[in-house]
Amino acid sequence: MRQIITHFTDDDLYKFTMCCAVIENYPRTMVRYEFNDRDDTVYPPGFAALVEEQVAMLENLSITEEEVAFMRRKCAYIPSWFMRYLRGFRYDRRWVKVSQDSSLRLHISFEGNWSDTILLEVKVLAIVSELYYMVTGEDSRFDYGSYYSRSYEKGTRLIEGGCVYSDMGTRRRASFEAQDTVVRAMRDCQKDISGPGRFVGTSNVYFAMKYDLTPIGTMAHEFIGAIAGMYGPLMANHIAMSVWSRTYRGALGTYLYDTYGWRIFSLNFSEDFANLFKGLRIDSGDNKEQLDMIIEKYRSLNIDPRTKQIIFSNALDVDRALDLQRYAADKCCPSFGIGTHFTNDFPGIRPRNIVIKLVAVKITESWPFYSMTCKLSEDHGKHSGDPATVRRFLETLHL
Repeated sequence: MRQIITHFTDDDLYKFTMCCAVIENYPRTMVRYEFNDRDDTVYPPGFAALVEEQVAMLENLSITEEEVAFMRRKCAYIPSWFMRYLRGFRYDRRWVKVSQDSSLRLHISFEGNWSDTILLEVKVLAIVSELYYMVTGEDSRFDYGSYYSRSYEKGTRLIEGGCVYSDMGTRRRASFEAQDTVVRAMRDCQKDISGPGRFVGTSNVYFAMKYDLTPIGTMAHEFIGAIAGMYGPLMANHIAMSVWSRTYRGALGTYLYDTYGWRIFSLNFSEDFANLFKGLRIDSGDNKEQLDMIIEKYRSLNIDPRTKQIIFSNALDVDRALDLQRYAADKCCPSFGIGTHFTNDFPGIRPRNIVIKLVAVKITESWPFYSMTCKLSEDHGKHSGDPATVRRFLETLHL
């Protein structure tokens, strides 16, 4: 079977920025990740073996000098030593375990040094998603000509509606070609259409390079979740914000706050952090309710929320983004990260509802045990992690 991931930077920027922060601050930390199919999909027989084959193919990837030069030019906040690290980075199939149980459900786990395994998540999710459509034959229904037209129309509506937006659809894309089609359509639309909105880039570093766009991203929940596993959830946000600001010295200043809910984050979000970070990302809960709490918090700190960027990234489509733009335009500087709606929106095709989450961590390899961790979503029913760990974190946070 053909190799699905053929470029080292066919990955989301936040995996690289987090990897850099992990090496600088937690170089010996060990972690475990686990795959979760929220739809409890029954996969075709032999699917696990095909995933293993694709993971093994990752071992032939290495970053090119073209990719290094692009990241140096567009990501000046990343230190030069990290580029040297990436030149020597190689994937290792031994970090990954894949199987199917007797009911053909899929199980995937990663284990190893955090700075190694952190670069697997997005690529493996993209593999599982595209491979599923290949094996089931659903990819024969992908009409990329009409997909370009529909993507261009989405971009037109967003630009004319005043939305500042980016593509964030690598993880659950229908295919590499689907994301390529979307980014090309959005790039062309930005050149052709006049309006108050704009397409600002993509989270995918390779496509940003291919179309000379800005790669977009900062961090994911795993960064805060791993810190919570090591040091507890009460101060995880405080530690994460301190570490992140020290690593990037004010750059990459959009913080993802919802790993353990608004309440504990708000208690950790002091005036110095509120001034230091340029904004926040809303990734769960009711978007308008979350925004209103953020606005109230900024005002309580005597900060004008209209000077702060709020990125919405929670299950957005064009209609939701336009509605939120109208609601938020006079309250903050809104922008939108749109994922699956861009890269997996073919008629009659159901997007994969899959995630890979960091579930266990130990501070160094010398520790004899892992500490479990979890994510507590603002969306009811979307907590991820071992149920006992979820209950323990909920009790610790008085939720």
